[in-house]
Amino acid sequence: MASIITTPWGEGPQGAVHLFTLTNAAGNTVSILDLGGIVQSIRIGGTELVIGYDDLAGYQRKNPYFGAIIGRYGNRIAGARFTIDGTTYQLDANEVGNQLHGGSSGFNDKLWKAEPSTTDTSAVLRLSRLSPDGEMGFPGNLRVSCTYTWTDANALRIHYEATTDQDTMVNLTNHTYFNISGGGTILEETLQLAADRYTPVDGAGIPLGKLEEVAGTPFDFRQAKPVGRDIHSDHPQIASAHGYDHNFAVSDYDGSLREVALLTDPASGKRLRTFTTEPGVQVFTANFYGEVYYGRDNAPLEPHRGICLETQHFPDSPNQENFRTPLLKVGDTYNTTTVYRFE
Repeated sequence: MASIITTPWGEGPQGAVHLFTLTNAAGNTVSILDLGGIVQSIRIGGTELVIGYDDLAGYQRKNPYFGAIIGRYGNRIAGARFTIDGTTYQLDANEVGNQLHGGSSGFNDKLWKAEPSTTDTSAVLRLSRLSPDGEMGFPGNLRVSCTYTWTDANALRIHYEATTDQDTMVNLTNHTYFNISGGGTILEETLQLAADRYTPVDGAGIPLGKLEEVAGTPFDFRQAKPVGRDIHSDHPQIASAHGYDHNFAVSDYDGSLREVALLTDPASGKRLRTFTTEPGVQVFTANFYGEVYYGRDNAPLEPHRGICLETQHFPDSPNQENFRTPLLKVGDTYNTTTVYRFE
């Protein structure tokens, strides 16, 4: 039977923090904090498959959003502003005049209300909070929940819901860094994407407003290939980011839950399948050049130690008329699902 254990994890500026360890019938575990909804650990067969910290102090120092819920808007918004019905909203700018991942105090560092439960085949953790009108500049009181379900089939299902009392922009995602080999870099792991186009960006990571074909470029993952095969390419999009930090457009998108990514460790045969109802997936290869981050046991993380598969609306969608809008209207419900299944 699935189970959940709740452990006090220290005191932060937001209050008491707890760790919830979800265990399935196979004995595999997912550990999640009520601080930022952070996926702190995923252990399959005793092997750790994500980057994280073993104490609260690690998450209290600067880190690149390890494992966290990202909101209200995942990825970048140009100029840290958008317009709804003629009203322009100035957001908190936290990256060269733009907003990244919801601002300097986004959902990743908020304390969420936690409600653990179990079913016959899964352990469930529902996290919820009220994001007040004006938080990081966003309009509307946003009631939001993120439900993590860890199944006996080793699938982590993430379901987001939100409602608002003013029209607003919403784009939630998860920022877990996976390394399914359990150590080293992810350069030898192979990646396959159901995406024949991607969104090229400028030097600040803002989309240029067009979709380009992946064919004939380092962005072609339609057939599985090692993540590191083209990661040092002189292609200007790769060179400027020191690797991949780009949104891929899901092919034949129709809003249904479908497989968009397959990550494989050739050495062990382990696989991670990603399914989503979202139109895009940001592939970030932990291009840690110029900044030093630390992981478990306070060990420095070399570049490309993990890979993020951030399911999402496209970056800067509030300002890009060619992209699907992330507008959430009063009376509507934001409703998206992503599944990470380990095999």
